Amino acid sequence: MSQSLPFDAEAARDAWLTRDVWPRRIIAFLVDMVLLAVLSVAVWWVIVVLGIATFGLGFLLLHFTWAVPPLYYILWLCSSAAATPGQRLLGLTLRQDDTLEASVALRPSFAQALAWTVLLGVSFMLGMVPFLLVLVTRRRRAGHDLLSGLTVVHTSALGRPAAP
Repeated sequence: MSQSLPFDAEAARDAWLTRDVWPRRIIAFLVDMVLLAVLSVAVWWVIVVLGIATFGLGFLLLHFTWAVPPLYYILWLCSSAAATPGQRLLGLTLRQDDTLEASVALRPSFAQALAWTVLLGVSFMLGMVPFLLVLVTRRRRAGHDLLSGLTVVHTSALGRPAAP
């Protein structure tokens, strides 16, 4: 007599959507950091030129350059792709966790993108310990994913049945 393990369709779908996501997330983050560095240098030079053209008055805008990284993440996550350029390059996207089982998983709302971005910064401030949750959570979610209600999934796996 043979015994078989029960098939859990939800676990199989989760595995299909989130297979090998966390190594891709690391590479996507590094790509985004390079793009953010280029963007920040460009913004800085525009402000310097503006500061020289306005006899120093434009240099006051340097006080707002801290907003470049948060705006980068929030605006890209609220876009139609729901992913930063690094995530899109590696075939990843963010979706609302509670709608992942639905026929159409919803993109992040502005509030979720804002929370995800702020909590990403908090995760780095906490010594990256919340990132270790990807090793033990069902959908390979980090702390900022869990608290914002988002899940990083493969773009190509959305809307397709799980592979056997």
